[in-house]
Amino acid sequence: MNKTVCLVTGSRAEYGLLRPLIEEILSEASFTLQLLVTGSHLSPEFGLTYQEIEADGYRIDEKVEVIMSSDSPVGICKSMGLALISISEAYARLQPDLVIVLGDRYEIFSAVSAAHISRIPVAHLHGGEVTEGAFDDALRHSITKMSHFHFTSTEVYRQRVIQLGESPDRVFNVGAIGLDNIRSLKFLTRDELETAIGLKLNRRNLLCTFHPVTLGGNSSVQQVRCLLNVLEQLEETNLIFTQTNADTDGRVINQLIDEFTRKDVNRYKSFVSMGQLRYLSAMQYVDAVIGNSSSGIIEAPSFGIGTVNIGDRQTGRIKSESVIDCEPTETGIASGLKTLYSPEFERLRENVSNPYGDGQTSLRIVNILKEKCVGQTTQKKFYDLVQE
Repeated sequence: MNKTVCLVTGSRAEYGLLRPLIEEILSEASFTLQLLVTGSHLSPEFGLTYQEIEADGYRIDEKVEVIMSSDSPVGICKSMGLALISISEAYARLQPDLVIVLGDRYEIFSAVSAAHISRIPVAHLHGGEVTEGAFDDALRHSITKMSHFHFTSTEVYRQRVIQLGESPDRVFNVGAIGLDNIRSLKFLTRDELETAIGLKLNRRNLLCTFHPVTLGGNSSVQQVRCLLNVLEQLEETNLIFTQTNADTDGRVINQLIDEFTRKDVNRYKSFVSMGQLRYLSAMQYVDAVIGNSSSGIIEAPSFGIGTVNIGDRQTGRIKSESVIDCEPTETGIASGLKTLYSPEFERLRENVSNPYGDGQTSLRIVNILKEKCVGQTTQKKFYDLVQE
């Protein structure tokens, strides 16, 4: 029997990761795909990235605007409330058999809450992970408890979802979906990339992505200033920045990045959205990803490049040896860059392996859902671990 699957996306980065899964669902005759687009996709300030989805040839079934003009805690909470109201109304119109979500953002939490109350089963990607520097942790684990199928990126994370009380026969280690793009995309050549981003690469190059830190005492703004102060001292180094999503303090961070890049337009470039093709193509030619993005943890090791991971936003994630953790201070960041360019690290990173899979996650997810997504209800039992 044909099943209607509603995939929810609320940000450019998340859509880029989900694109291979969209293709797999569309190729499967037993599924009908619906796309519900929300969050920063619909905000002019964040690039109206829903247009990228349409440009890829996909039909958007529902556009749900939820972003408020403020990224303060109160503004974010209001956006969550609006998302809960509006997405529940969208589900009433769409009537999906299953909702698929990725990650831990606040609009995804609202989308899953609406599905839970509407008694629609949820399939969740990237559960069981830990990011101690952001309040996303609590949202992610809450999403896990409202979901019915769990697709984790490592076996450690699979065990953690089971520890949260989810039945093992609904929890599957399928690898990180971000690696699917690395396996399937035809990347830009160096010349094509330089034309696409409007920047000639230098002897050294860094890809910089810094997201707001929503927990901890050292503010996001202070950390970004430390990062920019260190980067400004680098010689023969070009910098490619990708800006934040709609998170607390995100607008201030983007403003600081814009002000910085205007200092030297021949060496610095900033993007609201690079898209997966340009972003992953850039990873081929840069020395490292620097900042606090999960892409430095999950995707970068597959390119044999380093990651300078700043602060504790990604603390708790499984990391390869090519990830250099450093304190969010000028001294810490400078030390991380010194390690990056050391001969010892150069030799080390050439032989690292990626702990997040082989790039066939989407196919595994669709095959599992074909088998398991039959006559599902939202009722489930808490799975108790056997006490030793």
